[in-house]
Amino acid sequence: MMNRLDYLIEYLLKEDPQYSEMEIPSDLQGKRDLFRALRNVRWPKPISDEFLRFQDEELQEQLQEKGIVELDAVRQFSIFNSQFSISLWQGDIARLKVDAIVNAANSQMLGCFHPLHKCIDNAIHSAAGVQLREECYQMMLQQGHEEPTGQAKITKAYNLPCKYVIHTIGPIIPNGIPTEFQKEQLASCYHSIMACADENRLESVAFCCISTGEFRFPNQLAAEISVRTVNDYLTEHSDCSIKQVVFNVFKDIDRNIYQRLL
Repeated sequence: MMNRLDYLIEYLLKEDPQYSEMEIPSDLQGKRDLFRALRNVRWPKPISDEFLRFQDEELQEQLQEKGIVELDAVRQFSIFNSQFSISLWQGDIARLKVDAIVNAANSQMLGCFHPLHKCIDNAIHSAAGVQLREECYQMMLQQGHEEPTGQAKITKAYNLPCKYVIHTIGPIIPNGIPTEFQKEQLASCYHSIMACADENRLESVAFCCISTGEFRFPNQLAAEISVRTVNDYLTEHSDCSIKQVVFNVFKDIDRNIYQRLL
């Protein structure tokens, strides 16, 4: 385990001269943190097959340690009808074994470049591996411009237990008071994600709390918009492939809000 991590860290350190003299920690968690941080700041570029093999082994081992959460375990505060179910689950979205999880990305669509940042964009890219940033990079090169707010794009999930990641850009609310247009943008995020999942014939999708936190969309209003938009889409599309929606929350404040709404 330690030899594998040493190889991975030394590979990344040698890639960039500014890190070449960095000391490698002696403890396991220190090595894992440095390995993650170096991947966080790494720009997408070619990488060896051997690195990818060792990286995937390491990330799969970390995933097994954290534990994969199956859909059957996500049953709290659920709404069921003959067509679909809507559930609430609190925890790390990167552990959920669903068809797709949602990533609250930024307009670059390349993941978070701040080492060990606590945002969901960083967590998802870190758990998926460097392949996810590379796929996003190629996708954005082909697109030729930054990703607009309110749309959705789908990628593979790589070392995550889900099959796909659906990325969306939520509105940023500097003063914490969204305009009507920004409310519509947030609703568009949820609608676009549902449409993307439906088009790809996915049966389960897990949503994060888009635009709350650092983007400063009020938690209560954001949750109301998310539940209403998802429910409306499922109700209006009788042939929708999606059978289970999970609202994934991390903070207690969001769990309490969704409990009341559901």
